[in-house]
Amino acid sequence: MPLTVYKVLSLACYGTLIDRDAGIATALRPLLATGRLTLTREEVLAAFGRHESEVLADRPVGPYAALLAETHRRLARDWGVICSEDDHRLFARSVGDWPVYPDVPGALQYLRRFFRLVVLSNADHESVAASRRRLDGRFEAVFTPEDVGSYKPDRRNFEFLIARLERLGATAGNTLHVAASVPHDLTPAAAVGLGTAWVDRGRQSTAAAADGAGSGCDYVFYSTADLVKAHQEQLRA
Repeated sequence: MPLTVYKVLSLACYGTLIDRDAGIATALRPLLATGRLTLTREEVLAAFGRHESEVLADRPVGPYAALLAETHRRLARDWGVICSEDDHRLFARSVGDWPVYPDVPGALQYLRRFFRLVVLSNADHESVAASRRRLDGRFEAVFTPEDVGSYKPDRRNFEFLIARLERLGATAGNTLHVAASVPHDLTPAAAVGLGTAWVDRGRQSTAAAADGAGSGCDYVFYSTADLVKAHQEQLRA
């Protein structure tokens, strides 16, 4: 379906608008320094991802800040680093400092002119609020696990979104879910009837791939700027 037909863009935040990996890697530097650890960025992020998944499996509900603090606690234990509870909480509060992808502010400014923008995030409202200040985030709505009672990729998060689209004059059929994670966002979004656009930030390209073949998505872009470019081209056509 052409981008110009959609009325609402539902956006994942961390990894899509906010550079989650860069934020986490930076926020973990004090832990690495305390432990005098010489791990690569990839090793640090892999360890974080493994522990975060375990914490999420153990605690499928609860504030994202608590999930981050527990992940930091388990990392410290795994790496043999002695930390205080304040250290764990400080890491959890780092979300507001995670950087915005350079392409995002201009893209959001453009997209607001043509779509109603909502955020569907696994973070809590406090964390998203901190990030919204960096995004100049004027969104119609923000939905988090605090509202739903589950974390993505649980289908309930996307069903919750669809149930509230009516208030925005939209349906699943004219809403495009935009995210960087296929398994956490785009696969369950497609399963409930949402359009899907993959922001594949692992690729270094300035060209938009208008055909999402191979990913199972309706669209594939390499940045939000590519999404804007594709929309502009469709408007001209």
